Formats: sequence, structure tokens, C-alpha cells
Amino acid sequence: MATDQAPLRSVLYIPASNARALDKARSLPVDAIIFDLEDAVAPDQKQAARETLAAALAQGGYGDRVRLVRINGLDTEWGAEDARAFASTRIEGILVPKVNGPQDLDAVAGLTGARPLWAMMETAAGVLNAAAIAAHPLLEGLVMGSNDLMRELNCRAAPDRGPLQTALQLCLLAARAAGAVAVDGVYNAYKDEDGLRRECEQGRDLGFDGKTLIHPAQVAVANAVFAPSEAEVALARRQIAAFEEARASGKGIAVVDGRIVENLHIETARATLAKFDAIAAKEK
Repeated sequence: MATDQAPLRSVLYIPASNARALDKARSLPVDAIIFDLEDAVAPDQKQAARETLAAALAQGGYGDRVRLVRINGLDTEWGAEDARAFASTRIEGILVPKVNGPQDLDAVAGLTGARPLWAMMETAAGVLNAAAIAAHPLLEGLVMGSNDLMRELNCRAAPDRGPLQTALQLCLLAARAAGAVAVDGVYNAYKDEDGLRRECEQGRDLGFDGKTLIHPAQVAVANAVFAPSEAEVALARRQIAAFEEARASGKGIAVVDGRIVENLHIETARATLAKFDAIAAKEK
């Protein structure tokens, strides 16, 4: 994650049709909210959900949480109106479902102008076109849609997510090559804290910025796992200090805990401290 980006450890889906959930989200310790007009809203509630969400966003109160609106696809009867409805709303981006290629982002941009776009990566075509999608000039982030992707691939769920590893890594590579955010998919068993923690740790270790969540009970685990640990922060500080001392002595490298420390390690260390500081400022 670039050091100038806000933390995105926890990204919670909120049904746009649920006024009570929309209100509760104002007090949840999440880094970002996806206001969902798509999967979480029944067909006969689509228009009402759009109106409910517009009223909630106009009321405000979401603080510094990153706000994204997931619209319905433009191939549905609701998608175009969703896009138009939030084209000028004060949010951080429009999340486009089932993006197969950059042309799908172009179509939404035709309705929303220069509004930042995010892409759901939940189709085989989308994964294969991940680099082109991530390179779109309005694209700011990729969000893994694991459930839909598993259905399309006809693969089975596994604790290690082995069947999804290629897709996860292709999307992560594409995001990093384009300087975009990459957010991991949801963990469905929201009462299984141990399982959630393992999957968050896997996503973190792969390189994702955070995890999408389906229930407020999952927020604390995601926030903890995707934040730098005390040990990581301490190591980053020692690496920077040792490297600066080495440079002052005319050396190009330093040694910390028996390991070589070069400039690339210092870039990582500084990014770690920047993320730590951003989280600390957010939680004051």
C-alpha cells in the first residue's frame, strides 16, 4: 500500500436498503465501507435502497472512513440509474461489479465522469484481464469477489484457498504494477474468528491491503491482522537507524539482527511506519 493512502484494513459491506445498518456504520471502527446496492439488496428493493442510501450519505457522519458505493451492473435495469445517482455524491469511489475488462469501466465512466472507480474481480475474464483493468486511468482499487469467482471456476472451498491462489496473485500483481489498492475477498463464516484470522493472515502475507467483511464482528480481527505489529514497527525503526548510521559512515548497507539491510528494506520500513502512524492518527 502506498504510504499516502489511508489504511484499508477493514472494508465492510453494508446493505444500502438497511437504514439501521447504515446508521450503525457511522460508529464502527472500520477503515472503509462498501454501501451495497447489488447482491445485498432484493430486486424489489433496489429503487428504495438507492433512495435510502442517498439520504444516509447526504446526512453524513461517516468521518474519515473511505466510502464506496457498489452499483448494480449496467446489464441490469438498475445499474445505469445507480451510477447516475451517485456520480456527484461525496464518496471516494464507485465499485463496479463483475468487471470483465476495461471496457466495463469505460461504460460506467460514461455515466459518472471522472469519478474514481473500483473493480470487483469476480469473473474468469476479469482475472485474465486484471492488468488492463488495473491500468484504467480512473481505477483506484481492485476488490476480490471470491464467492462469485469460485462459482464461475467451479472450484471447491479449501482452508488454504489453494484453488484461488492463481487468481488472487494475478489480481495482486496487476494492482501493484498499476499502483492500485488490492483488497482481499470475504470470509463467509462470520462466527469463526480463528478461520477469519487465518485467512486474513494469508491475505496480508500475500500482500493485500485489507479484507472485505460481511459482518461487524469481523472488524477487530481484520484491523489487528492488517496493522503493523509492535515487533514489525520496532524492527523498522532499528533498520532505519542502522542504515542512517551506516550511510553517515560512508557505507551503502547496514546489518540488523544478522541480516543485510539495503535501501529497498528502508523503503519497506518507512512504509511500515507510515501505515502505523496513519492508523494511530485514525484511532485517536
